[in-house]
Amino acid sequence: MTSGPPGWPAAVRPPDAPGWQRSAVSWVLDLCPPDYRGYPLLQRHPLALVHLAQAHVEAQLAGLRTARSTARTQLARALEVPVLSELFEVLDREEARLLAALRGVRLVDTALRGGRHTPRL
Repeated sequence: MTSGPPGWPAAVRPPDAPGWQRSAVSWVLDLCPPDYRGYPLLQRHPLALVHLAQAHVEAQLAGLRTARSTARTQLARALEVPVLSELFEVLDREEARLLAALRGVRLVDTALRGGRHTPRL
């Protein structure tokens, strides 16, 4: 059994481990809108699910970046400076979380397609 590559989601068993695809589907569904759980096709076909999840996470990143770029001008009169500073900290943490999720989704996609990580010494 191999371990996952750097950035592999902690909640997903390593590729080739028993049940790794089930753990991947569960983790990927957590990244998606809740209604996705109601589509059996997405649980039966993890590649289809990963495709949708990648698009969803990318869209969240785009939305976050738009929110960041407009926050000062749209909220400066409504929020105090310390609140805006905290908001930007939240946006930074959320961007890091989404980037890690996107990397994880891409790694799961590669593993589902048969790609395997070879650790370097």
